[in-house]
Amino acid sequence: MRALIQRVLQAEVRLPGGEARRIGPGLLIYLGVGQEDGEDAAKKLADKTVNLRIFSNPQGKFDYSVLDQKGEILLIPQFTLYGNLKGGRRPDFTDAAAPDKARPLFDLFAQFLRQAGLGVKTGEFGVPMAIDSLSDGPVTLWLDTEMLKRKNF
Repeated sequence: MRALIQRVLQAEVRLPGGEARRIGPGLLIYLGVGQEDGEDAAKKLADKTVNLRIFSNPQGKFDYSVLDQKGEILLIPQFTLYGNLKGGRRPDFTDAAAPDKARPLFDLFAQFLRQAGLGVKTGEFGVPMAIDSLSDGPVTLWLDTEMLKRKNF
C-alpha cells in the first residue's frame, strides 16, 4: 500500500451528483493498493498513519499525531500511486490491485482508522471526483508498506 498524506486545515471531495464530503483540520490521504497487499499491510499502514507526529507543538516542533489533535481524515482511493513511469510516456498501472481486491482493502484501512477513534470520510471507487484542500504547513509525506518492512522503520 502507498499513501500520500497531507496535513490540511480543511479538505473536501465532491462526487458526481454534487454530494460533498468535508473535513476540518486533519489529514487528506490518497491511498493506493498494490497487487501484493493484504490485511496486514492495511493494519500496519493505518497504525503508522494515526501515530505519525506531524502536527506542531507551540514551539513549532512536530510533536502531535492526528489522534492527539482529534483531527479528521479524508481518505481518497488513488490507484495512480502505483503508476510506473519507467517505460515510455504513459504510466503503467499493472502493479496496482484490481478494484475487486483494492476496494475491500481500502475499506479495511478506513475501518482501522475509525477503530483508532478518528472521524473518517472517504471518496468513491471508479468515479471522477473533485478534491479541494487547504494545506497546513505544507506538510506532505509518502508512506509505502515496503518501507514498513525495513527493520529500522
